[in-house]
Amino acid sequence: MRPSGRAPDELRPLSFEAGFTRHAEGSVLASFGETKVLVTASIETQLPPWLRGKGKGWVTGEYGMLPRSTHTRGIREAAKGKQSGRTQEIQRLIGRSLRACVDLKKLGERQVTLDCDVIQADGGTRTTSISGAWVALRLAIDGLLERGELEHDPITDQVAAVSCGIYDGTPVLDLDYPEDSNAGSDGNFVLTASGNIVEAQVSAEGEAFDQEALLRLMRLAEIGCKEIFAAQLKATGR
Repeated sequence: MRPSGRAPDELRPLSFEAGFTRHAEGSVLASFGETKVLVTASIETQLPPWLRGKGKGWVTGEYGMLPRSTHTRGIREAAKGKQSGRTQEIQRLIGRSLRACVDLKKLGERQVTLDCDVIQADGGTRTTSISGAWVALRLAIDGLLERGELEHDPITDQVAAVSCGIYDGTPVLDLDYPEDSNAGSDGNFVLTASGNIVEAQVSAEGEAFDQEALLRLMRLAEIGCKEIFAAQLKATGR
């Protein structure tokens, strides 16, 4: 039995509250159970120097955890004067995941920055960030299309992410904190609605796993992402 009482292939309660903030071109409060991430999409015409004049844009991500998003207060990374390796890794993952579903040439010379701020953490903050980031990105691009600032839709696919792991010997979907902190193996899967894999990060946490277990985790990720894709479309009015 999972601590939450969920079935092995059951997601936590999932929601995307679109348009959560007023000023950003796209915004959403993404919730997977008690994990809540505010994602905003900002569109700018200033590109990184190495992309200027090349006729294409860029999509990138930033990630942070508020001091009391966890059980004890964490020190703001800005106060430390540097980002942790974990934060940098997650930011790169968010950027890679969203660029996998965008035609950067059709985006034109624009940069979309997806800011993912963890309000409350209960496991799966990076996967919640990625799934929410697609919603914020979709809303921001829809605005450009409606205003006639883009001729063609640069978003080529949906992207979602979910965690899977082996808890108490059983492969399970969408780990919360009690499971994540005690899992024998855990991983994060980033998938597209068309059936492709953007990224799969799976590692043993003191307990090695065989090929069959890996395949079972992959199947669980597909089940979870199918539900996430549907919720994304509903949140964006599609």
